[in-house]
Amino acid sequence: MTVDSSAASKPRRSTAGKAGTTGTKRTTRSTAKKSSEPELVQLLTPEGKRVKNAEYDGYVAGITPDELRGLYRDMVLTRRFDAEATSLQRQGELGLWASLLGQEAAQIGSGRALRDDDYVFPTYREHGVAWCRGVDPTNLLGMFRGVNHGGWDPNSNNFHLYTIVIGSQALHATGYAMGITKDGADSAVIAYFGDGASSQGDVSEAFNFAAVYNAPVVFFCQNNQWAISEPTEKQTRVPLYQRAQGFGFPGVRVDGNDVLACLAATQWALERARAGEGPTLIEAYTYRMGAHTTSDDPTRYRHDDERASWEAKDPILRLRRFLESANHADEGFFAELEAESEALGKRVREVVRAMPDPDDFAMFENVYADGHALVDEERAQFAAYQASFADAEGGN
Repeated sequence: MTVDSSAASKPRRSTAGKAGTTGTKRTTRSTAKKSSEPELVQLLTPEGKRVKNAEYDGYVAGITPDELRGLYRDMVLTRRFDAEATSLQRQGELGLWASLLGQEAAQIGSGRALRDDDYVFPTYREHGVAWCRGVDPTNLLGMFRGVNHGGWDPNSNNFHLYTIVIGSQALHATGYAMGITKDGADSAVIAYFGDGASSQGDVSEAFNFAAVYNAPVVFFCQNNQWAISEPTEKQTRVPLYQRAQGFGFPGVRVDGNDVLACLAATQWALERARAGEGPTLIEAYTYRMGAHTTSDDPTRYRHDDERASWEAKDPILRLRRFLESANHADEGFFAELEAESEALGKRVREVVRAMPDPDDFAMFENVYADGHALVDEERAQFAAYQASFADAEGGN
């Protein structure tokens, strides 16, 4: 499954399944599958078949049909919310949107592995994790509409504000994890980032600090194959999870479209962290089905057949096949969920369009705890600038 680290114990090598191909780039990306693809943890095949895995079966052995339906519901509603946000951006209601389409299993599986007292440091695409933490999805949209800097209290749900600076949250998470260790807490921290962010120096620094100080942090990398237009093989010569070995802690690659594998692997890593065994790197091997953000055009750098190959591994369809084959869900369940999904989309549209514009001068508040001469000067300049429009309208 992974390369072992002498600094920490971990499950032995998995034989669950092989990683899939990563597709083709329009001009330079190879179409040949590498002969030495690393193995990955998989509990549920794309066809919805449950496969055994001695190392990780125990983490999902007690899962009930109701909990399986809950995971399915989480993924469906998260995808519906994401689709509505994308549509709202196309209609001019949002300035930008970063879709999670295709990454629902990675986020819901890992998000449901967390305890209430664990703390999450996301990037800007963890809408599914936010859902798991109880953050109202409409609160995620205020920043993308430009009416606030994050519409939720991080401490209410132990879910930090979205981080736009690529990779910096890995350091924030590590520092927080070091702090809770000093406090004597047995909770854990998880940091989310993408394959592109793994090339940032902040992430390497976080790995080093976490290893040296044995911080209770899980680094959860969603390898969706593309850092905007840059494929993963242009960023690294080894599979991403193997980077952990150089820092002295274990790494594991999981099937990021398998919600059960993501749930199990994250539970294992979090338990390690809480037991004082230090950090873990999880590479969720998945795919970004849509654009990097709504300002991106993926047709300029990847072929449609690449997406088509990953659509066959769709995380939601995969779990639905399993639920149906195991008689854990009937048509009534799916129909009821469809109605709930449409109601969510309607509520999101209504709430976003009703969001009030922010106070023009709110940006100057809370910059410093006390007053500051430079901020006062900038506020006065902005007030004069705003007043000039009123003067111009009056002159007409």
